[in-house]
This record gives sequence, C-alpha cells and structure tokens, in this order.
Amino acid sequence: MKRFILVSMLLGAMAPAMADAGLDLAKAKGCTACHAVATKVVGPAYKDVAAKYAGQKDAEGKLVQKVLKGSSGVWGAIPMPANTQVSDGDAHTLVKWILSQKK
Repeated sequence: MKRFILVSMLLGAMAPAMADAGLDLAKAKGCTACHAVATKVVGPAYKDVAAKYAGQKDAEGKLVQKVLKGSSGVWGAIPMPANTQVSDGDAHTLVKWILSQKK
C-alpha cells in the first residue's frame, strides 16, 4: 500500500513538470511569439486548438504538418509560417502537449 501511495504521489508530481516541459519547448521554438495557452495572440490559443481538434483521430498528424510546413486560412487571414527550427520529433511533442490543453 505504501508503494502505491508513493508511486501515485510521484506521478502526480510529474504531471505539472510534463505540462511545463511542453510550454518550455513552445517557448524555446518561438511558438509563444504568436500563441498563448488561454488567449489569442496573433494565432489561436492552444486551448482553442485543442477544442477544435478534440476527438479527431488524425489531429496529431494534421497539426504536425501545419507546424512544420505552415498553414493559412484555418484561423483567419494571418498565415502561420513554416517552422524550420522545429524537428519532426519536437513537432509531435508540441502537438501532443497542445492537444492536452483543456478549456
């Protein structure tokens, strides 16, 4: 029982660290120049992206391509440029984190 409680506590303590890691990666890759977690900046809030793509099986792959290659017309007139500084692996990490954001 003690082991179960200890594991539960450790996992609970790791959740904020994982959330911070996603935000830290977004900051490091320059994403936060145009996006924020809860509010629209130039581009949509991450929570709005998560809500729009919730439940879509192909959301991760679709959004990874948008991050890597850029996109236009989905959220308004301002296009999102390609993000050549983001690797494929980092794009998957970012998108998983973005999709985990809740309203």
